Amino acid sequence: MSSFNERPVALITGGAKRVGAVIARTLHAAGYDLALHCRRSMAEAEALAAELSEQRADSVLVLQAELADTRRLQQLVDATLARYGRLDALINNASAFYETPIDTASIEQWNDLFASNAQAPFFLTQAALPALRAAHGAIVNLVDIYAERSIANYPIYVMAKGALAAMTRTLALDLAPDVRVNGVAPGAVMWPSDGKSYDDQQAMMARTPLGRAGTPEDVAATVLWLLRDAPFVTGQIIRVDGGRSISI
Repeated sequence: MSSFNERPVALITGGAKRVGAVIARTLHAAGYDLALHCRRSMAEAEALAAELSEQRADSVLVLQAELADTRRLQQLVDATLARYGRLDALINNASAFYETPIDTASIEQWNDLFASNAQAPFFLTQAALPALRAAHGAIVNLVDIYAERSIANYPIYVMAKGALAAMTRTLALDLAPDVRVNGVAPGAVMWPSDGKSYDDQQAMMARTPLGRAGTPEDVAATVLWLLRDAPFVTGQIIRVDGGRSISI
């Protein structure tokens, strides 16, 4: 493998499943080589890497790490650079999401939710910054419409995503003009893996002007647009929510 890659390279956290995997497929189809991070989903990550590598040899590197371990963040970047010699895009997609009612919330839950949703994106950006500056690259953070619109019984998650939204804005200022920083805030795109009742889903659709749930492809297309087709856009959080954030 050459020490310098001719194709752009994207590092995607939480890229093995769900929305992250669709982002990976979308960027790969657009010509990006990938560093695909996972936490526990090695089987899914390896399967996705094999699928994509059949389309283009040596185009996916699988990396496993616990993002709460900040020592591992620099290692993710170093491994990506050792393989490809460059880094053009960082997609902070990995996220924990679960209820933390105020009367039962624990410091362990606080640390877990902030680790994936705020701490890791910040320090992974720090680790990746020299390479991103050299490439005049871009960062896309996966935020949430709930960073602005609260959801009952998820206070720590909402706060952590709020921190990620604030980070997106402030780092866009700090890293300009070399690196652009934007966010994507999905609405109802993929129900949580533990499920959501049918009645709740229907109520959510009733509050969405476009009258449907979004798809992971909607989110992935927005990520690609921010990376490739929006060179004068930074510090923005694009709501991919079918208009739900403007409805009552």
